[in-house]
Amino acid sequence: MDRIANHYHLAQINIGRLLAPIDDPIIADFVAQLDEINALAERSPGFVWRLQTDDGNATDLRPYDDERMLVNMSVWESIEQLKDYVYRSVHTEVMKRRREWFEKFDGAYTALWWVEAGHVPTVEEAKRRLDHSYKHGESEFAFSFKINFPPPTL
Repeated sequence: MDRIANHYHLAQINIGRLLAPIDDPIIADFVAQLDEINALAERSPGFVWRLQTDDGNATDLRPYDDERMLVNMSVWESIEQLKDYVYRSVHTEVMKRRREWFEKFDGAYTALWWVEAGHVPTVEEAKRRLDHSYKHGESEFAFSFKINFPPPTL
């Protein structure tokens, strides 16, 4: 990797609204897979950080005024490495089943953005990026896998 790529990492947020409360039996299979999928992320090339509580996941966090809205955040060395984890690992099996656990979502549910290496994004920062993407479309401030932007230049 060149000097610029090493200076920046890729942050991501994705949100989803559960079909039922987290402790409902219809959500149980999703919850049962969290530890395995989170461990896979942590072992994946390019993984830097992920949002979690003392329980090892982020399902206890409620950054939105909605008990069924979950948030997931992580930081990766590159967009390619995040894409490999999301679309070319066992993680895809969970994504294929998402409609069993999550409502179809209108609006922006994911955002990517570049952060300086070593920066740990806050949930509020991530929510601003996601909201910006929803209101203004994709830009260097917040983008997706479909339309992405290179890291800033030094």
